[in-house]
Amino acid sequence: MTSVINWIGALGACVTLGAYAAPVQCIAPAKPGGGMAVTCKLIQKGLQLPAAGAKQDTPVKISYLPGGIGAVAWNSIVTQRRAEADTLVVFSGGSLMNLAQGKYGDADVSNVRWVAAVGVDYGMIAVRADSPYKTLHELLDALKKNPGKITIGAAGTVGSQDWLKISMLAKQDQIDPKTLRFVALEGGGEAFTALHAGHVQVVSGDASEATLHSLDGEIRVLVVLSDKRLPGALAHVPTAREQGLPVSWPIIRGVYVGPQVSDADYKRWVGTFDKMMATPEFDRLRASNGLYPFAMSGDKLTAYIRKTVDDYHQQSIQLGLIR
Repeated sequence: MTSVINWIGALGACVTLGAYAAPVQCIAPAKPGGGMAVTCKLIQKGLQLPAAGAKQDTPVKISYLPGGIGAVAWNSIVTQRRAEADTLVVFSGGSLMNLAQGKYGDADVSNVRWVAAVGVDYGMIAVRADSPYKTLHELLDALKKNPGKITIGAAGTVGSQDWLKISMLAKQDQIDPKTLRFVALEGGGEAFTALHAGHVQVVSGDASEATLHSLDGEIRVLVVLSDKRLPGALAHVPTAREQGLPVSWPIIRGVYVGPQVSDADYKRWVGTFDKMMATPEFDRLRASNGLYPFAMSGDKLTAYIRKTVDDYHQQSIQLGLIR
């Protein structure tokens, strides 16, 4: 009888430890190689920092769920995985743009619980290193003369943030964005793969993606859409403002959880990210992943996102992207 009791006790201990050690999952709602993957990798490393105080001691598992620039992942969380406390889903400014334009269907900011924004990224325009276009103005001049000859790779369809970045630059140079030739791709990783292969001549994407792909020396970044030059690998790249075009495009990056995650688990995650983001070690990790300082969480982040989505909605109406 004693041996049976001991066996039951040992089994209970194993179940408890197994539940405790269950891996946290970070879902990148795009293919590998883009900004969504960069965000998951940053969180994966950040949560292992001692100061984070996260309950998990096992590595964070990264999984990829591409489709609709976040729409597939969003739908999965709000319909099938609503209460998964240890499933974090990455979002970006592009996700918020699609939400604002109704590309997630009948969705609203309140459908999920917004945990934390861990950094800010910026738009950029890149070409291959062997491209004839050495500057942004050379590219814009070529687009003005013969837009149909130049194929632009962008994550998402017309109206996506990558479409808007190059369109805003084009409009500043009196080019009708409707004349531009776009190829809609599933995330920045796929866009840079297409650029390397020569399937597109230009990528409209994000600085973090460009930092990742510039290390091989095979791409040339023509412009960053920040208010001032970025530190690090892209420090040599001029801003649009430096080149006479007053265009900037900041992109926050962060994570949300499902709508039925308990208050206790939600607060646990908010507290974990607050501790993590307050450390100098995380600042260094964020910089090494091509992101820049921005930290916000919980209710304050939720209010920020609601306002951002409302602003994007109004911008989209003004541009005729939605009615």
